[in-house]
Amino acid sequence: MHTFAISASGLRASFGDRTVLDGLTLEIPRGTVFALLGAEGSGKTTMIRILSGLLAADEGRVRFAGERVGRHSPLDDSRTGAENLLLLALRHGLDQERAVRHAAGLLDRLGLAEAAELPVAAYSGGMRRRLGIATALVGAPEVVLLDEPTGGLDPRGRRAVRRVLRDLAAEGVTVFLTTRHLRDAGEIADRVAVLSQGRIVAEGTPEELGRLTPGGHAHLRFADAEELEWAARALGGVPGDDEAFTLRVPNDGSVGSLRALLARIDHQLLAVDGLSVHAPDPDDVFLALTTPG
Repeated sequence: MHTFAISASGLRASFGDRTVLDGLTLEIPRGTVFALLGAEGSGKTTMIRILSGLLAADEGRVRFAGERVGRHSPLDDSRTGAENLLLLALRHGLDQERAVRHAAGLLDRLGLAEAAELPVAAYSGGMRRRLGIATALVGAPEVVLLDEPTGGLDPRGRRAVRRVLRDLAAEGVTVFLTTRHLRDAGEIADRVAVLSQGRIVAEGTPEELGRLTPGGHAHLRFADAEELEWAARALGGVPGDDEAFTLRVPNDGSVGSLRALLARIDHQLLAVDGLSVHAPDPDDVFLALTTPG
């Protein structure tokens, strides 16, 4: 049994004089939802095309541990959503009865059951994107590749897609997706790799990536000005400019740093009325990780 569902090593790809992927290496465990995060034009779609076999890398290799890969299939706008999925299921070797059930189940799973008999030409952009995800799931593949699956979806659609992807991971399916939004990656993925200028510049859980960016802090509230003044001397930080007797203390939100802060509070016998931890805004994290330094 292979540990990794997807293993990419030393991938390089160029278009003319422009290097899109510059020695990219990734290892993705089975049953993981893995997000490749990057700005527009960073090479995310090129990576998807290489993984799916639609494009050959200039250098490097990709290994799948024996799994069949599911990816978006072209949609026939003249057919209904149900017909598109039914035909794909039949091509995957399912008999008519099982194919009908499989197609209906996927439409229901992606919140498209009520639109099953509508021609795809009548679908909105978000509906087409969800139907495209359904096509990637036909035949129950063990690895699914999705290019920005939540792009252009309304909150209800994003929620439906997130639920489906988490369910797939729970069933042992490996999901590789691309996104431009750390917030989406944080709500969907187990791990995130950040792609910038053709290279992976950071990788980890969404929480770990958030801690790489300055700006995290603990927000402490005290009963009166005297307690606030004493805490500011003992802990450092910046008192709030309101009348709520608050203190902002730099903190990356990790268990270790919170434990250390609580120990300092206890050692100084400070009476804290309230404590909350604030991570940097996802947009700030994204910009910090993807802006060339």
